[in-house]
Amino acid sequence: MVRAAKGNTEHSQRRVQSIEVGFRVLRVLLTAEGALPLRKIAARAEMPPSKAHLYLVSFVREKMAYQDIKTGHYGLGNFAIQLGLAAIRQLDVVEFAADILMKLRDETDCAVYLSLWGDQGPCIVSKADGVLQGAFSIRLGYVLPLTTTATGLVFLAHLPKLEVDRALKAQAAYRKSMSRDAGPSAKATAERVDKIKRDGYGSTADMHHRNFAGIAAPVFDYSHQIAATLTLLGPTDFIVGERQKQFCKLLLDATETISQRMGSPMMQAE
Repeated sequence: MVRAAKGNTEHSQRRVQSIEVGFRVLRVLLTAEGALPLRKIAARAEMPPSKAHLYLVSFVREKMAYQDIKTGHYGLGNFAIQLGLAAIRQLDVVEFAADILMKLRDETDCAVYLSLWGDQGPCIVSKADGVLQGAFSIRLGYVLPLTTTATGLVFLAHLPKLEVDRALKAQAAYRKSMSRDAGPSAKATAERVDKIKRDGYGSTADMHHRNFAGIAAPVFDYSHQIAATLTLLGPTDFIVGERQKQFCKLLLDATETISQRMGSPMMQAE
């Protein structure tokens, strides 16, 4: 009985190793710009062509790969594409970030919230209230301004220019209709956006709410596009000096973890 169990274990381990080796071939196809010849696939997968060919034959049979009839080159097949789309459909940034929000709140005592980009701008979709926010309440569904919040500025730094320009025009029209001042100048906003691109996060103090400061950082998805923004909010006189540096690091660690869960290729590479 012991020998049989041992044999079964060894057999199982061999099968797992075989899958891992096969994934070396699939990763080559995944990162290729197009279909590749067998010799290149084998070289990049670091295995003999004869061995790579055996895996490719099986992958073609299961539609994980295809072979071009004319060139004989191999690429990802229909099932691989369906598998990828299924994984994308299952991605839920709100769910992936839920425990991170609570952890970051407990580490900082500040309020933490997650925002998604909507038709009218950044919209708060999830939150963890902090012990230092006093009577100030973060409302789910609240649409944040673009140029006077760290959240809005982070979205401006990472969204396509066309979408940014449209959102800025809509915000300007809204502020005008409400007889409010135009907000920060285009030059000042551009400088803040450039700084966010360099630093990886944005911060504001006393801009949207007096006596409150915010630090925000982007969450990236599988295509390394911005999927959400995570923001930490607390009293201005609390988020200063070394504590501010510490909170920035905690926030960036948090967004990196969520981005990894979302399949961000840059995060995986790191």
